[in-house]
Amino acid sequence: MKKSSEIVGLPIISITAGVELGNVKSLVVNPEKGTVDFLTVEHDDWQVSVKAIPFSKVIGIGEFAVTIDSDNAIIDLNEIPIANQLVNKRIKITDTRVITRKGQLLGEAKEYYVNEETGVIIGLHLFVNNKDVYVKSENVLTFGKDILVVSEDAAAALLESAKQLVEEEVSTEKQNNTVEELLEDLSPVQKEDQFEDLDNEQIDVIKEKQIQLLEGKRVIKDIYGSNQQLLIESGTVLSIDDIQKAQNDGPSTFVELSMNTEM
Repeated sequence: MKKSSEIVGLPIISITAGVELGNVKSLVVNPEKGTVDFLTVEHDDWQVSVKAIPFSKVIGIGEFAVTIDSDNAIIDLNEIPIANQLVNKRIKITDTRVITRKGQLLGEAKEYYVNEETGVIIGLHLFVNNKDVYVKSENVLTFGKDILVVSEDAAAALLESAKQLVEEEVSTEKQNNTVEELLEDLSPVQKEDQFEDLDNEQIDVIKEKQIQLLEGKRVIKDIYGSNQQLLIESGTVLSIDDIQKAQNDGPSTFVELSMNTEM
């Protein structure tokens, strides 16, 4: 996780040529996705046009430099209309007022944090009631040029330190890994439906693990059963009965449910 201010000003190094190609001038935010899509480049020889690096072309963002493969990763924004449009939107985030969806002033954004691997904006540093607090980007409804709009429950979700943004991200990643690992462990049984090779005790252990994994999670899409009838509606917070319905309907239904839930 990097502060935006920790990225701006870093030298840009070509790995293949071993030369410095300029410095990061600014971060170009995509307000629809909540991501940093480009890094603009400052160079004494480039005064007429704006050059930028797509975030997908960044190899690494370290303490002392941003690394790219070669100068081929640097593009002229005049040649990429979409990139040029993002630059012209001038979404800056820092020193921007933050209001709730119903128009209440929450505070001011002082900084934002970026996942240096993906460009996703993880969260914001806010100044609220003369206090430094932090909020996850999932609470941001609109990244605007002059105003940031957050959800009504953002005030109740404020964090006391930036570390909590990272802890939340790691926790979510671990949950996702747990789902993948369990599905991988169970997939031979689930996909082949070979419960006949297991005794009742083994089957009960597997089903109990499934329930422990999914109980209390929220379904993010409608889940249909093998008869194409709606089994579990999107938005449902899973109960034991819901999970058992998916288990009883069959392996494919349970896998579909497992892959479409969140905390």
